[in-house]
Amino acid sequence: MVPNKMKSINWFTNARFGMFIHWGLYAIPARGEWVRSQERISNEDYEIYFREFNPINYDPQKWAQLAKYAGMKYAVMTAKHHDGFCLFDSKLTDYKSTNTPAKRDFIKEYVDAFRKENLRVGLYYSLLDWHHDEYPAYNDPYHPMRGNELFRNKKYDFSKYIDYMHGQVRELTTNYGKLYILWFDFSYDDKTGDTWRASDLVKMVRSNQPEILINSRLGGNLKSINPEIYAGDFATPEQMIPAEGIFDELGNPVPWEACITMNDHWGYCAVDKNFKSAKQIIRLLVECVSKDGNLLLNVGPNAKGEIPEESVEVLLQIGKWMNKNSDSIYNCGSSELPKPEWGRYTKNGKKTICTYF
Repeated sequence: MVPNKMKSINWFTNARFGMFIHWGLYAIPARGEWVRSQERISNEDYEIYFREFNPINYDPQKWAQLAKYAGMKYAVMTAKHHDGFCLFDSKLTDYKSTNTPAKRDFIKEYVDAFRKENLRVGLYYSLLDWHHDEYPAYNDPYHPMRGNELFRNKKYDFSKYIDYMHGQVRELTTNYGKLYILWFDFSYDDKTGDTWRASDLVKMVRSNQPEILINSRLGGNLKSINPEIYAGDFATPEQMIPAEGIFDELGNPVPWEACITMNDHWGYCAVDKNFKSAKQIIRLLVECVSKDGNLLLNVGPNAKGEIPEESVEVLLQIGKWMNKNSDSIYNCGSSELPKPEWGRYTKNGKKTICTYF
């Protein structure tokens, strides 16, 4: 393993706990981050949210302080989700937060605020883009205009979209200082690997950010003894924890991070009150660590830029627990002991820690 990657993996596997932030125009309709796809909303009808977006209470320093209090060591925020709206001042599109009534580069504010609290910053970037004119719609399984007869005979030049996507990733990896994680989302069907020109993309990212970690969603096989250049540095199981951890073909542990929501949505959903308790999340965190994994716990701020009260309360409770018990989380991993009935074992060097539930 090259020194830069070893150094990056070490901080990542020592940190164990991070904050995921899903936020964008979809916070206004407040029906989750997939609302455009689920309700098949056109660009024209979705435009009203672009014209309204003005989160007057957005204060990323409060978010950072909350994450720090909860015991999180890093964060990943959506720079662009599937709807194509950019929370950063991209020079490649007008569909960005600096052109809304807010007129703010929210990603710049985020990275500055979280760094101030000594948290490592990462960015999420969607490979999908339902706003871009060269992203195929009619036959795509997720596009809001899938099956829409107005798009049946539309011609696309997908290479133009790929150029655009690469250009935006270049902006993010050159204009926002040191990034620790680039979290791509996601590959599917024939849109995987070098359909995204992923080899070139990864080479560019690593040239701009030599110590960055890249997740596993560009495609490829991270478990292979000879993984593709774009296979990533860590696996990303979603809404679940692997039964025994994740291992490569030779049986060596693969770094992984479970991304999990606090309720049933990633983006803000006003009617979704099915929040996990602090106790449930603490159990998930300890389970991840006991299997050599991380937990990336999501929050979905509302249209005003506020993390929901339910999420805040849970994070405060987690913080109280972490204040007393973080030695079972940080710098820890799996133990050779079998799982006990009463909780989990984690291990730091020669020290085994018992966590009772």
